[in-house]
Amino acid sequence: MPPDDLWSIGELAGRGGVSVKTVRFYSDRGLLPEAYRSTGGHRRYGPGALERLRTIRSLRALGLGVPEIARVLREDGDAGGGVLDALPAGGALEDAVAGRLREVGARLAALRWQETALRLLHDCGPGERAERLRLLGAVCATAAPPSTAAMARFWRRWLPPRMPQRVAARVIELAVPQPPDDPTPEQALAFARLHAFVSADCTGRTGSGQPAAHGADTGHRPAVLYQGLEEAYELAAPHLRAGRPPHAGEALDCFVAAYATSQRVPDTTAFRRGLGSVLAADPRIDHYWDLVARVTGPAHPTPGAAHAWLTTALAGHRPRDGR
Repeated sequence: MPPDDLWSIGELAGRGGVSVKTVRFYSDRGLLPEAYRSTGGHRRYGPGALERLRTIRSLRALGLGVPEIARVLREDGDAGGGVLDALPAGGALEDAVAGRLREVGARLAALRWQETALRLLHDCGPGERAERLRLLGAVCATAAPPSTAAMARFWRRWLPPRMPQRVAARVIELAVPQPPDDPTPEQALAFARLHAFVSADCTGRTGSGQPAAHGADTGHRPAVLYQGLEEAYELAAPHLRAGRPPHAGEALDCFVAAYATSQRVPDTTAFRRGLGSVLAADPRIDHYWDLVARVTGPAHPTPGAAHAWLTTALAGHRPRDGR
């Protein structure tokens, strides 16, 4: 195209509805290559620059940064097509959009948590306001949805130190509730109280000791125990959702087997009797599980609720002699 038919930076800016400063900014960063430069150093652009300028503006309007836009345009140029025409699946544009979606989702979740926290403060009485402000401020202090790091630390301290990392990670995954993206006021307040509970100094806290199976001198195999307990909890969950009272059955047998296998002993009447006594004396963290249940809802029985259901079932059942 002859130089006389090219556009000046001002003409391109006018056609694109932006300022000359904006066109110069994109040009200086290589997003808007010039077709020609006059002997006086003035930039000239071809008609294709207008399409690219509009594409850059669209991507910027969606929140993409200049480095991401540069990768998208570079990939488009390497593909040999028009601007953003027939880009390959999984390419720079798709990656940039997916990343932006994650960022926006996190921001929206944070705003929803802040809105719920503000509503809880607005709707409560003066006597509750100071406590709620302290609780909610602790979990809404970051720009992202509330963190579960304090709960994960709580469980790492509570689990036996010889637990294999893979098994410990699975226990923590099951025990730590994820904050809902759009919490109800009850969920938000329960999560805040749960965060305060696990963050508090546990010195002198009732039920803060370790279960007997965590003792270093008991000969128990904690990895075997917790893997078996997960299966037992899954079997008990439908009974909890249905509101059935604790009773004997597959879930209870699996529960007892987890303890018997971890100790390398058979499941007998004497073992069940002794296990019932041990579990009855074990420390409990019922307050933790009650708060978790408020966060997750009745459709998702907690491991703590399943454990309590199975312990009660064990107390009310004795197998036939000789088992």
